Amino acid sequence: MPDAAAAALYVVYVVVELLIAVFSVLGNVLVCWAVGLNSNLQSITNLFVVSLAVADIAVGVLAIPFAILISTGFCSNFYGCLFIACFVLVLTQNSIFSLLAIAIDRYIAIKIPLRYNGLVTGERARGIIAVCWVLSIAIGLTPMMGWHQPPGNGTCAGGLMPCLFEEVVVMEYMVYFNFFACVLIPLLLMLGIYLCIFMAARHQLKLMEAKAAPGGKSPSVLQKEIQAAKSLAIIVGLFAVCWLPLHIINCFTLFCPACARPPPWVIHVAIILSHANSVINPFIYAYRIREFRQTFRKIIRRHVLGRQELPPSRSSGRSARASVRGSARITANGLGAGRGGAGEGPAHASPVGGGLMTASSLPLSVVIAHCPKMRPCQAQGRADGDKRTLGSARAAPLLSESDLSELENGS
Repeated sequence: MPDAAAAALYVVYVVVELLIAVFSVLGNVLVCWAVGLNSNLQSITNLFVVSLAVADIAVGVLAIPFAILISTGFCSNFYGCLFIACFVLVLTQNSIFSLLAIAIDRYIAIKIPLRYNGLVTGERARGIIAVCWVLSIAIGLTPMMGWHQPPGNGTCAGGLMPCLFEEVVVMEYMVYFNFFACVLIPLLLMLGIYLCIFMAARHQLKLMEAKAAPGGKSPSVLQKEIQAAKSLAIIVGLFAVCWLPLHIINCFTLFCPACARPPPWVIHVAIILSHANSVINPFIYAYRIREFRQTFRKIIRRHVLGRQELPPSRSSGRSARASVRGSARITANGLGAGRGGAGEGPAHASPVGGGLMTASSLPLSVVIAHCPKMRPCQAQGRADGDKRTLGSARAAPLLSESDLSELENGS
């Protein structure tokens, strides 16, 4: 009976791992497809997202099947088994480094937005991605260079040995090097980075509150603070939940050899959680972004379901354009009249470099004031009727067809 129960649990483990592999591949392929299809998503920030997605695709295609294979204890050559174990570490380690790279990119974009485009260039981003892969390969293949269990006499035929993870990889490497240096430190760095981002966002919200509402916080400000706190908890919490259990088990194995070993189902759950991080990543870094969601819908409708998108009606298009241009005229007139004196600071802008977080654009009046080639810029001192013409004349170039169609779909 115990053998039958263990076999049933193992079957459940394999099925869950295969499901994770399928969803990891599908979700991350969708992310890469969306970036390749939508030019608005082809930003420097999304280079890191694509690198993360590629690593997670490899987890689904190779790492999870290798993990299932090595859990069977199949007969293998020592170094062949060691390579399979190390290959799993390479892919999962790159996923961790990609998460850290995205966190650093977000920190630069939010903390020093005006210097983001100068600091984070496409060439530097590709170089960082290459460094992440090289470091992951070096860390994952370190046991192949000699830091491994001594090869023993195999019990299988032909001098082969049962291929099990702990039979080839030493726990000192997994705990001191892989966990403490390559998992725990990135986790703490991400915690600190996202905490700094949260504090900076909260400080900016307080400044906005002090300027806008002297009588107390508005509901929108409170909602933004709560949303920022939730994002911080999701990003850091899910990373810890997915990766810490497996490494905690390794720590008990190393530091308490006399302690009872955890049952196999506990180890299987810990392995599943570490692999499930590859499924979660598309949701927390891509699926929450509106541009990604809209592109996903287009891909699914057009390429999966084979449906053709219906063109927007002319009446709705005219009404959307009229409402947008009307609001742009009002914005231009209002901001043009209320810019204040010379003592006021520059207009607020938050270029976050890639669309992972919402960017606030410059006020329309500021854009108009810096367009010497546009005729309306020469008429800033005219009457109110000319101001309305000014707003409508500059509003049209600011709004692309994709923006107008998005408003039409939203209505």
